[in-house]
Amino acid sequence: MLNKPALEQIVPTVGSSFLVRRYSQSCENILANWHFHPEVELVYVQGGTGKRHIGKHLSYFNDGDLILMGAYLPHYGFTDRLTGNSSETVVQFKQDFLGESFFDIPEMNGVKQLLELAKKGIAFYGSTKEQVGKKIESLAFASQFGRLLGLIEILNDLAQSKEYTVLNAEGVAMAVDTKDNDRMNDIYSFIRSHFKEHISLDQIADKVNMTVPAFCRYFKKISRKTFTQFVNEYRVVHASKLLAETSLSITEVSFESGFNNFSHFNKSFKSFTGKSPSAYRKEFKNIIAEE
Repeated sequence: MLNKPALEQIVPTVGSSFLVRRYSQSCENILANWHFHPEVELVYVQGGTGKRHIGKHLSYFNDGDLILMGAYLPHYGFTDRLTGNSSETVVQFKQDFLGESFFDIPEMNGVKQLLELAKKGIAFYGSTKEQVGKKIESLAFASQFGRLLGLIEILNDLAQSKEYTVLNAEGVAMAVDTKDNDRMNDIYSFIRSHFKEHISLDQIADKVNMTVPAFCRYFKKISRKTFTQFVNEYRVVHASKLLAETSLSITEVSFESGFNNFSHFNKSFKSFTGKSPSAYRKEFKNIIAEE
């Protein structure tokens, strides 16, 4: 029997209304636990063989995968070091990220129906997987405005496709306690605003009107991580963006990401990504050069 899935917080990068992440072959997507989130998720796995576990559905894919999942649909990650894929690109967005009524306009009717069906999980195949998959990968290297236009085009392509399979006959989205969701949003918002500073347990516990022991138990139960682990991982994700998109030195990236100790930054980064900051930056540049 599965444990209760963890509620994952998705934080778009500065200047973006949704999140795009690309994982190379040698960098495992470590967010592979049983989890769910308020965002719609679009995943393209280039090549390889792996397992789909989405809601109550369990199956296997060959030669890559293209999946669209609605909000609050529990799932595991799709790749690990044994999958043999070339890359994995993940796009996550709130259904109302373009405004509450954007998908109600006539031009978006097909996409609106697609997002409704995505609540059950959809796997695309054939030429749709191949052609749309390439567009999804290109989002990782597009400008922020280009990403927005590209995502709308991708959703429209998927809405018109007939090459798909619905994975769950019945909806299996999680019901989320409003109090828990609001409290975790307050915690994540505070981390997002103060991750460059030292955040003590007393400080964050007081923020949500809890004692430190009660807060530690609560945060671990909801996120499946300790607070310190989560903050460090948030800092590493920010550092990886700086390494890929800026010319800051690795030492500068360390301090800009909230690590006051350079050796601790190196250790945390390697533990999280499987490689050193310098190796990560070099690999990212190689990926761009190969495109």
